Amino acid sequence: MENEKLIHPFKPVVFEDSEILILGTFPSIKSFENNFYYSHPRNQFWNILSIIFNDKKPENIREKIEFLKRHKIALWDAVCECVRKDGNSRDDNLEIIKPCNIENLLKTYKNIQKVAVTSRTAENVIKKHFKNSQFSILNSPLYLPSPSPLNARLKPDQKAEIWKKLLELT
Repeated sequence: MENEKLIHPFKPVVFEDSEILILGTFPSIKSFENNFYYSHPRNQFWNILSIIFNDKKPENIREKIEFLKRHKIALWDAVCECVRKDGNSRDDNLEIIKPCNIENLLKTYKNIQKVAVTSRTAENVIKKHFKNSQFSILNSPLYLPSPSPLNARLKPDQKAEIWKKLLELT
């Protein structure tokens, strides 16, 4: 997976009643291996959502999809084509070729009211490629502190509190 063009391997997880779209940057190597979003065992994404919603942490793909549906969350990434310059999943190793067609997703799923990103790279991709979007929610995506194990300065419960506030979940 090093220095070759990579195409996003997953479709967005989205439902007719999804209200929040959470965008990562691009699937990690572990996510490629496990065939689903946020699959690195030390990534805090699923822990954070479990804390926010006071719900059991989903353990497998089926449970994760059901969890997202139950809480009206859509999941995708900002980048659909890139080159991974080094053999790791860090965002700074990605050479971005093409963003995902987020505007098309928002046209199709009209209940989505908020767009949030889980990395500064995803935020920058959105701001660069969708700065003149007809969708105002793309003009200023909500930045959620990264659930990556590389962002360990905040504990999952601290991140959950920030996410909950930013997403206006009570």
